[in-house]
Amino acid sequence: MLSTELADLRAHMAENPGAVIEDVARERKVSPRAVLEAMPEVMVRIGPGGEFGAAMNDVAEWGEVTLIVHTDDAIFEFTGPLPAGEVGRGYFNLMQPKGLHGHLRHERCAAIAFVERPFMGKSSAFIAFVNVDGGIMFKVFVGREETRALRADQMQRFHALAGRIAPARAA
Repeated sequence: MLSTELADLRAHMAENPGAVIEDVARERKVSPRAVLEAMPEVMVRIGPGGEFGAAMNDVAEWGEVTLIVHTDDAIFEFTGPLPAGEVGRGYFNLMQPKGLHGHLRHERCAAIAFVERPFMGKSSAFIAFVNVDGGIMFKVFVGREETRALRADQMQRFHALAGRIAPARAA
């Protein structure tokens, strides 16, 4: 990406921090990772994808969250507790027989982004698992209270996990 394109993308994300990442990527012909990286630094921290299993098993202890898979053809949402998993036969296997289960290609995870930003007039916080192609494998959103506020207990877990996987840069 040219420096002028990057500067333009950064300016766009600063002015529109709640923009749908995948839409911006498609419109600007860049990867979703490029969009994440162009967000204001106070809104995103990015760590290594090798922490995939640790991140997923930490989130499995959070209680009800929302997992979103956003493709060109559909947006799938699952709300509930995520199962713990383990690596076997080349996959990170979600270990429960019902509800959300399956086999994730964890080795394709190149980065884990922790994002806090306004979205549709509310605060939001999510973890984006970014693949080796710069696409977002899926996102896990911090749950909400009945008042629609972000769950304080999950925000503490979110910040602790971000601190371990993607420590803030020194100022």
